[in-house]
Amino acid sequence: MSNQDTAEQWTEWAILAQQGDKRSYHALLSAIAPYIRNVIIKSLKNQEEAEDVAQEVLISVHKSLHTYSGDRPFKPWLMSIVNFRRTDYLRKYYSSRQDVTISSDATPDLGHNVTNISTAYELKDIETALGKFSADQQKIFKMIKIEGYTAKEVSKELDMKESAVKVSAHRTMKKLQGMLK
Repeated sequence: MSNQDTAEQWTEWAILAQQGDKRSYHALLSAIAPYIRNVIIKSLKNQEEAEDVAQEVLISVHKSLHTYSGDRPFKPWLMSIVNFRRTDYLRKYYSSRQDVTISSDATPDLGHNVTNISTAYELKDIETALGKFSADQQKIFKMIKIEGYTAKEVSKELDMKESAVKVSAHRTMKKLQGMLK
């Protein structure tokens, strides 16, 4: 099954789960759990804590599935939750360290964007704009900016120099910003 087919299946299951279909709900959670773990584990080195964050994401999906809009792709909605939970974990982790302080003002309110239907349409605009880039640019951008991979991981995956991956992600981001203004 391709990534596109998988994403479409998740969308279908999410819609059916919202309508009370318990099998679709179980299938959705069973399918996304390993994906969530893989995304989190790649960005958090501590396996136990990564598993805890993955469980938090699954709980968040359970609690906020009713806010998912079936006319939107499921995967960006899911990734917003993943990114929010990972950021929440990192904020707690770094706030407990005495040698480092961070400002929570610098972190966007991702939770608001996940549950606010008026901001959901912005994801479609981003997806449409991103579709105008080459397949390689799209893949690099999605892996780094959406899925949370590091430039080093992407460079290994795509057999590219790390600096080329960083430049591509940066240029794609700048062009997207210009397109969406």
